Amino acid sequence: MDWKLDVPATLAAAALVLITGRWLIQHVAFLRSYSFPDPVVGGLAAAVLVALLHAAGVRLTFDTSLQPGLLLAFFATIGLGADVKMLARGGIALVLFTGCIVVMLVMQNLIGMGAARAMGIDPLIGLIGGSVTMAGGHGTGAAWGQKFADTFDMAAAPAIALSSATFGLIMGGLLGGPVARRLVERLRARGAPLGLSTDEALPHDEAASRTPFTAERLTVTILLIAACLTLGKAVSGWAENPVFTLPTFVWALFVGAAVRNGLAMAKLHEIDGEALSFAATVSLSLFLAMALMSLRLWEIGTLALPMLVILALQAIGLALFTTFVTFRVMGADYEAAVMAAGQCGFGLGATPTAIANMQAITARYGQAPRAIIVVSIVGAFLIDIANAIVISSFAGLIPAAR
Repeated sequence: MDWKLDVPATLAAAALVLITGRWLIQHVAFLRSYSFPDPVVGGLAAAVLVALLHAAGVRLTFDTSLQPGLLLAFFATIGLGADVKMLARGGIALVLFTGCIVVMLVMQNLIGMGAARAMGIDPLIGLIGGSVTMAGGHGTGAAWGQKFADTFDMAAAPAIALSSATFGLIMGGLLGGPVARRLVERLRARGAPLGLSTDEALPHDEAASRTPFTAERLTVTILLIAACLTLGKAVSGWAENPVFTLPTFVWALFVGAAVRNGLAMAKLHEIDGEALSFAATVSLSLFLAMALMSLRLWEIGTLALPMLVILALQAIGLALFTTFVTFRVMGADYEAAVMAAGQCGFGLGATPTAIANMQAITARYGQAPRAIIVVSIVGAFLIDIANAIVISSFAGLIPAAR
């Protein structure tokens, strides 16, 4: 039996996923204690239900055509929140965090290929279980999986890649909260300052702090987001070339940053931080809910035991790396702990998962504006550029290693 939900029904299901996730977190101490994001908890619960229906012969599918727009809207809000003064203050942090990411990518491939060699399996499988799918996610995994299938005559590469990316997406959402909580509690034990209040994190939003939240304020913010999406798509089409092309969501982020700082310099409009935060939360939450409830969990069952071992080692390796390397390199403070949560998100899953991890932490312990901006910029495009270079370098070693 096939059930296909249309757009309104899918949207309703996504909203129900978020409500369910919030309810589970409120009533399950473990989920609440480790700051798991609402969309991750509710989305996984929905994915399990869909998998059970699949096992019973009922194939439930969703119309996720809203997902691309929601993702673009979210990155536009990140750009609109990028105050150039804040970026200037976080310049060194951006360089250091990018360095941590490059080391992480190399580590993931060393773990994957090293474990594959130790277990006597094709090192290409280890590379697929490395940064191709862990940091790369489903998009990068699908692209490189097909390339490996064509180049190395491994027909199963695309399926292995998508299954591995699914595993990573789940682990990315589950790992960030516990890692960050351990670091934050360590900071709290020695009396270190934690996060800022929302008002302190957005001192420039004076107009928002003086007026109640209204439909008019939200409407202006929606106008700015829609303008950024329109301009971002136009710039993406104009800049497209066969050599190197940035994803559209990166251009939406860039346009958002240009619009925000252009309006500020011209003194034409001051971005409403409260309305922007509201729009960002709604778009990100719905995107993640749709992405997770659409996961095909039964595909993980197609992974052989050696592949599961590699993926488990990747999760352990990233938890240790963010705790003992990233946290210390980034200053061993609260912002560094929030960045560690974000790195767990896109180091195993995707940038939206990273942001959801950080939002769950900051909602409990306080805002970390520099961490949000730095992780968003690195996760939006720098990690993809670095990953492409790293994967290509390791792929060149495959013929000699096989």
